[in-house]
Amino acid sequence: METDKRLRFEEKSTEHLREEGIYGDVEANAMKHVIAAALAQRMEKLDMTITELAQALGTSRAAVNRVLDPLNTSLTLTTLARTAAVLGCKVKVEIVAPR
Repeated sequence: METDKRLRFEEKSTEHLREEGIYGDVEANAMKHVIAAALAQRMEKLDMTITELAQALGTSRAAVNRVLDPLNTSLTLTTLARTAAVLGCKVKVEIVAPR
């Protein structure tokens, strides 16, 4: 029952966002929040500072801050993959067909 309600809500919400023409932006923002949080958690687990990550990537602290900024969606796959690798992780991207 709860699953049915949730699915109906998701469908109506998605439909509304598509009608407004903002679905792609909302989806990108949600993904970036998840990515930024995952990278920050990994840094915390490794006890790594922004300065240390920047040095390991051979870039500036400002560039790392952009990667970790949940509102900045201009992250390239190359930058994401390099950052994850320095943090001892890999990136997995999945394209999911609609239900």
